[in-house]
Amino acid sequence: MDIGKQWRPIIDSVQEGIIIVDDKGDFIAANQTAQLITGYTEKELKGQSCRILNCTGCKLVGKGKGKKWCELFSEGLVREKKCVITNSHNRTIPIIKSATVLFNEKNEIVGAVETLKDISENINYKNELASIKRMYYIDDGFHGIIGRTPVMQGLYEHIESVAALDTPVMILGESGTGKEMVAKALHETGNRATKPFIKLDCAALSENVLESELFGHVKGAYTGADSDRIGRFEAAHEGTIFLDEIGDIPLSVQVKLLRVLEEKMIQRVGANKSIPIDVRIITATNKNLEKMIEEGVFREDLFFRVNVFPLICPPLCQHKDDITLITQHFISLHAEKTGKNILGFTPGAMRLMVAYPWPGNIRELRNSVEYAFVLAREKSIGPEHLPEKITSFNPLDTKSLKKVEHNGIVKVGLSEKETLLNALQQADGNQTQAANILGVSRITVWKRIKKHGIQLK
Repeated sequence: MDIGKQWRPIIDSVQEGIIIVDDKGDFIAANQTAQLITGYTEKELKGQSCRILNCTGCKLVGKGKGKKWCELFSEGLVREKKCVITNSHNRTIPIIKSATVLFNEKNEIVGAVETLKDISENINYKNELASIKRMYYIDDGFHGIIGRTPVMQGLYEHIESVAALDTPVMILGESGTGKEMVAKALHETGNRATKPFIKLDCAALSENVLESELFGHVKGAYTGADSDRIGRFEAAHEGTIFLDEIGDIPLSVQVKLLRVLEEKMIQRVGANKSIPIDVRIITATNKNLEKMIEEGVFREDLFFRVNVFPLICPPLCQHKDDITLITQHFISLHAEKTGKNILGFTPGAMRLMVAYPWPGNIRELRNSVEYAFVLAREKSIGPEHLPEKITSFNPLDTKSLKKVEHNGIVKVGLSEKETLLNALQQADGNQTQAANILGVSRITVWKRIKKHGIQLK
């Protein structure tokens, strides 16, 4: 297939990227915009397989030419499909792709032409607006996720970047870091927000029950199947399915799950009829799947299918400056739930909370606040109300903390600036004592003073 000289100025003048491939998926031409988007020159692309872009919207068969090579050649047309490609610098670029098949005079497939529209600027603009909103309404949290440290801000930005796409996301992180909250944030921020969000904990079910939960079953499929029942994939149609602890799925079910993700069709247990499904898949695990692949207990092809865009939930020890904020959030929730008029933690108790390493992460912190609520009788929570594992974590630090005890209270329901002003007022402007009240470092107090332009008198 030859691109005539008269067409060259036309395709180069188009603002969208244009690429042309032959019937084997090898590049023939790329206009100037396509070269800017992909980072490759036309010379570098020519003769290369289209797989070099690693497009998430492509389904390659790779068993010959035309229809035997790519699903596009079977369908003939793709319109405005949101995808992610990988450029020459190994960076992901969100695009909107349209494509059509090219035929010769004998009605034989000779290739395809695709248009690529880079939408990263639109996403970056939305992210900037969201960042500004978080700056001024940060205490509202991000779809229920609490945290304002740089590592958490980075997580929010990654969520917003991938939420508008149907790219499979794998959420990685220790137990108790809030992986389900991240999955819900991805759903609520994306284009499927008004559709179902269906969760399944894969670790809690046996092999037979898991298969039925995923794909459904027909009456009589097995003992106890008294009626037809839809599975989670059908329930999530046009929405999002969240498979938690995907590392616990048995190999036999992994094979069937991979087929469903590739074919976008499910079969209920005991049935022969295929049912089309349209879902966005999000998975989560706290296991090392790459090690499991080496051990032969997790399929490599399934791993690459679901791990297109990994998101990491940081452990609480990596954003300890958020502990005060998260603690205040849980105090507000328990105060409303129990009716107790508890305003906050004493400085000594808050310092113990910040010093503790929290191996159970946010889940452990929430349980500790609830434990303290049971014991507390006054308006503040002191060290005597905390679980013993927290108060006995580091005796040396505990002794030193008693020397700088301050009669302040960290109040809840305030913005960062209001909380800081309240602590400074209680400490008569002494930054060290204000830091003790808040349970943070003196440097953190100084940075917040500079950030909010507070003038100390």
